[in-house]
Amino acid sequence: MAASTPGLVTGSRSVAKGPVARPDARRVWTFLSSAVYIPAFVIAAIGAALIGVGWATQWGGADFSGSVADLHLVVAGPVSLSILGVILVVERLRPAQRRALVARGHRHDVMFAVLHTTVGVVLITALTLSFQEVVRRTFPWIELPHMRLVPRIVTIAAIFVAMDGCNWLVHLANHRNRMLWRFHELHHSQEDLNVLTVFRTHPLIHVSYLVSLLPGIVLLANGAVSITLLVVYGGVVAFAHSNTNVGFGPLRRVLVSPNYHRIHHRLEGAQDVNLGFVFTIWDQLSQRAVFPSAETVRIDTGLPGRPLRVEQVGPRTRHLAVFVAQLLGPFRSMSVSVDLPSVRSEVVAPERRSSR
Repeated sequence: MAASTPGLVTGSRSVAKGPVARPDARRVWTFLSSAVYIPAFVIAAIGAALIGVGWATQWGGADFSGSVADLHLVVAGPVSLSILGVILVVERLRPAQRRALVARGHRHDVMFAVLHTTVGVVLITALTLSFQEVVRRTFPWIELPHMRLVPRIVTIAAIFVAMDGCNWLVHLANHRNRMLWRFHELHHSQEDLNVLTVFRTHPLIHVSYLVSLLPGIVLLANGAVSITLLVVYGGVVAFAHSNTNVGFGPLRRVLVSPNYHRIHHRLEGAQDVNLGFVFTIWDQLSQRAVFPSAETVRIDTGLPGRPLRVEQVGPRTRHLAVFVAQLLGPFRSMSVSVDLPSVRSEVVAPERRSSR
């Protein structure tokens, strides 16, 4: 009697298991791919894993509730709310685009502001403390010792500038990587750009921006950015998103202004330009700076083709339904490939045409 062969069923109906299993797995993968965007779950898994580590290590010994309170002070403290209030008034006095006192985009961004100042603050704190603990445990040598010859103010300034540079790098990645873009496109879906648009972000987008914590971790022994400085940083970023016709005059080539950042949100043309948060230097060094002109001040903003559901569609605004759809957006399957036009293509294409 012949010995049975692995992978075969003995008897008159011998069938190989391998060829059957592969089509089944392929069908499952095809079904999942058609139902959801699987790579988006990688971001969710990373976030969950980080928070799991933070929970297991008790957040590296940090005061979690105190850290939440500090971040809430930065995001929605009295000073931050006052800054937002002043900017809202400036938007009415010197608007880039004329619109109703309370447009659809305003109402919708309020929902994201509430999400960000409640659940978002807790999530960001958990991710921040967890990431810091993972970095310290994995790379214990990364933190520089105290350098007595370097003034504390110089160290804090270095952290601030390096943090802004890291934010720029991540922002660029969010525009060039399809998986990251699926989370970032929500921010670009605003067609009524306003100061509250700074809150229109997917909660999980903060996983990618954890990289900006590295300068603070490296130089922690020499100083730390204060809450006041973080409030100022947030205020500048919020103002850049406002519907305000302001260009900063002589400082326009140093600081990001509303007129400068509006080009980044433009409806037509590549959006991987003017990526800076506070400083324009990063855009200039990478040749991605497009400085405003009279034609760009009032340009329309949003996503070409509206690949993500937006509140401006239809005679009636269904804010809650749109809000949920936008949060689930990164995980939805798309029948058409995501196109991420680059300013590099816009520059290269004319050169190629002229050489023919």
